[in-house]
Amino acid sequence: MEAWLALEDGTVYEGESFGATGEKTGEVVFNTSMIGYQEILTDPSYKGQIVTMTYPLIGNYGVNPEDMESICSHVEGFVVREYQPRPNNWRSTDTLNNFLAEHDVIGISGIDTRALTRRLRVDGVMRGIITTENLDHARVSAKAKTVSGMVGVDLVREVSTKQPYKWEQGHRVSITLSNTAPDQVWQTFDKACQYRVVVMDYGAKHNILRSLAHRGCRVLVLPGDTSAELVLRLNPDGIMLSNGPGDPGAVDYAIEELKILIGQKPIFGICIGHQFLGLALGGESFKLKFGHRGANQPVQQIESGKVEITSQNHGFAIDADSLDTSIVELTHINLNDRTLEGLAHRTLPVFSVQYHPEASPGPHDADYLFDKFIDSMKSI
Repeated sequence: MEAWLALEDGTVYEGESFGATGEKTGEVVFNTSMIGYQEILTDPSYKGQIVTMTYPLIGNYGVNPEDMESICSHVEGFVVREYQPRPNNWRSTDTLNNFLAEHDVIGISGIDTRALTRRLRVDGVMRGIITTENLDHARVSAKAKTVSGMVGVDLVREVSTKQPYKWEQGHRVSITLSNTAPDQVWQTFDKACQYRVVVMDYGAKHNILRSLAHRGCRVLVLPGDTSAELVLRLNPDGIMLSNGPGDPGAVDYAIEELKILIGQKPIFGICIGHQFLGLALGGESFKLKFGHRGANQPVQQIESGKVEITSQNHGFAIDADSLDTSIVELTHINLNDRTLEGLAHRTLPVFSVQYHPEASPGPHDADYLFDKFIDSMKSI
């Protein structure tokens, strides 16, 4: 079946469909990762986006239940140069085609993804439409121009959990907090785990939860709009601010509650959690031209000069010049475009990074940041 991808500038790419059929709209972006397409598809940070893979062959190792980063796929569409319908891998349990169809994601293959990526790099990410229906150039071009952008849109509410849950033995377990004493909440966890960590779910990846549990944490995941009052009543040892999609400036409720939490408990922020922390500390955010999406982004530790190769997925950043450096230390910088990649409070156990130290998929250069978070809880 034929499928088309149209951009807001009037460009239309014609290809073959796989996965679901129908029509979806979103912001068209590109990811430079060579592997990890299933993790990308199930990363809530991609909500509202049509993702283009720059690596030309996708689907060759299939999909499997263990590589899910959330309970479903979140992308609006998936664009590849060549789709491989016959995967060959010992871990594979199904094809990418069936996975996309199950999760209502439209895939398109057979287009020039190098030309598309170049267009997005030169002109910036664009609004677009991916469709298998009513294939008419005038119609799809006109509709692409009407697609909503990311600026000012709160996508966190669309991906955050609606109910609290604990992460235990690699699974979500629902939990009730109302009329429950804080100590009783934590007693339901594995007694061998030492540290009590609340994860503010702005679109959390499962590997963040796995990374915390692996280090002996009792992980309690709360909706992104949970009040600071409830978080503090639970008396955790530390607070994790998760990744998530969209414009951080549009999620004012999370920023206001975070202002209350700063100074109360050790805090570690990742991705949009980093952006929320920067905004709560008085900074300003801005939209990047084409964002950072891939598993090969070079980031330098400012103090030591050490370079980490990191996994990233974000379209907004914190303006380093907007932060008060007498209060906030700038800790990491992106070597491609010199944007801020990490910050820390100078006197409080509060820090964050723009990239993904849980590295799923991606390198493990930044894994030490979870150990730093554990150490900050030990010292309290």
